[in-house]
Amino acid sequence: MIVCGALGLCSLALVVRALDVQVIHNDFYLQQGQARSLRELPIPTSRGMITDRNGEPLAVSTPVESVWGNPKELLKNPARIPQLATALGVPPDVLERKLSQRSTKEFLYLKRRVSPEQARRILALDIPGVFSQREFRRFYPQGEVMAHVLGFTNVDDRGQEGLELSFDHVLAGKPGAKRVIRDGQGRIVESVDLIRAAQPGQDLTLTIDRRIQFLAHRELRNMLLKSGASSGSAVVMDVATGEVLAMVNLPSFNPNAVDMGNAEAHRNRAVTDVFEPGSTMKPITVAAALNAHLVTPDTRIDVSPGYMKLGRYTIRDHNNYGVQTVTGLITKSSNIGAAKLVARMDDQYYYDFVKNFGYGSKPGSGFPGESSGVLAPPARWSGTTKGTMSYGYGLSATPLQIARVYAALGNGGRLITPTFVKGTPPQSRQALDPAVAQDVMRMMQTVTEPGGTATQAAILGYHVAGKTGTARKFSENGGYTRRYLSFFAGVVPVKNPRFSMVVVVNDPDPSKGYFGGLVSAPVFKSVMDGALRLMDVPPDDIDTWMAAQAKAQHASELRGEDGPVLPDASAASAPLAPAAATATAGAVAAPLPAPVQGGLR
Repeated sequence: MIVCGALGLCSLALVVRALDVQVIHNDFYLQQGQARSLRELPIPTSRGMITDRNGEPLAVSTPVESVWGNPKELLKNPARIPQLATALGVPPDVLERKLSQRSTKEFLYLKRRVSPEQARRILALDIPGVFSQREFRRFYPQGEVMAHVLGFTNVDDRGQEGLELSFDHVLAGKPGAKRVIRDGQGRIVESVDLIRAAQPGQDLTLTIDRRIQFLAHRELRNMLLKSGASSGSAVVMDVATGEVLAMVNLPSFNPNAVDMGNAEAHRNRAVTDVFEPGSTMKPITVAAALNAHLVTPDTRIDVSPGYMKLGRYTIRDHNNYGVQTVTGLITKSSNIGAAKLVARMDDQYYYDFVKNFGYGSKPGSGFPGESSGVLAPPARWSGTTKGTMSYGYGLSATPLQIARVYAALGNGGRLITPTFVKGTPPQSRQALDPAVAQDVMRMMQTVTEPGGTATQAAILGYHVAGKTGTARKFSENGGYTRRYLSFFAGVVPVKNPRFSMVVVVNDPDPSKGYFGGLVSAPVFKSVMDGALRLMDVPPDDIDTWMAAQAKAQHASELRGEDGPVLPDASAASAPLAPAAATATAGAVAAPLPAPVQGGLR
């Protein structure tokens, strides 16, 4: 009876306990069980693809695996740690130290973003507490050619620089989530339900044309090697739409590499770095004078004897150009002529005119780190500021700003906000009278014709409007050094403008030539020559092309060759500028005047 009674009491206790667990406190114990076995796992999603304007992939996401471990579980099997370390490619003591530091945790990344094959080899070792999960890694097929425009992502696939950062909210997508049941060893036993479906990132189509981008990168790189320059930038814009077709900076970096080198190379100099624009400012000064009806393109101005006092400084031209028309001031790039023109203008008028062209303001492209440049108001000017500003000293701008200004000159004076995303509605405003803009374009055309400072920018079959610039670099200790920035900014073709391009070459070796017409203009010519053909832009100078073709045919006949001969673009540019060799030789031999303040001696 005692034994039976004891067994009965035990049975009753078990029934009561079962009732308590299964009925009365069921919710509590269910929660405790789920806390130990039920897990919410993220569902990774792929980042949106970035393509160029023609649909060519520039940035794509590929699936990879990340190997992770449970430190608690791994530390229970210390004998397997060396084997795991070998598979991961890390020293055993380093791995053991990491696990010990996180001994109270249940999650630790062991190796991120490895190939699925490598992850499978690690998991095949069947080491308790080692697992993997799906992630995505960004890949950039164009490498360093597109690096500064695209930027890159971090290990968590979030944008860090460039357009990857600017449009991260569009490209990133939204990860999903699901509930799963894990066993005691952390293995997934069952998928319970889907909490939230993953939403892939949206694709982004850029205005960039990878073919023009490659051309700009190649030609700029070749010129840097040839001139011994330290860095350079180039920007190509569509005149009518403001679309950025190419943007290149050198030196560059490989966004696919884990260690992308010097962080200084990540900066997009074409957008963030400001320079004194040098003589590329002179067409704006001339446009201001024309707009105020102070002069006409044929107004004659005496710039002899080649130097002029400006305050306590003396400004100089490269040569004594005597009496020149306003057009000739641009053709010969006369500092004195620009200073004499701006002296006729009211300070506030000139400031407002330059400000209206976008100097001193961000271009508004949306690119991260975009700089506004420097344009001081008249209240902060000294006695020589306006004079030096007329030929590009005393203010600063980015290459993108200059390209935008020249695009406005080619677009009938309409200033358009640059954009990197195809399909963005253009935003623009009228900054200059269309008739004045056309006059300035015709005047800049003489720069690339015989007698101009940039005959090396001439393109066979097309009229080119442009302006060279050679600016001395400002010293941190005050004044200017004997190191240079070489510019060329141009628009092509003149009759129906399609492209605006700016080339900046920083710190070329003076012994190899440093004038903008010798260093930057050839880059413009090579890139635009290719871009005009790639985009099927009709020529606007058929007569010159036909004359060059006839000359090439005649030369072929003299050599006894048969068949039609098409003139080579580089060779055929010689008939356009018979005096180019002489002018170039003289430019190299003559030293640039040494400015003390704003291009002054």
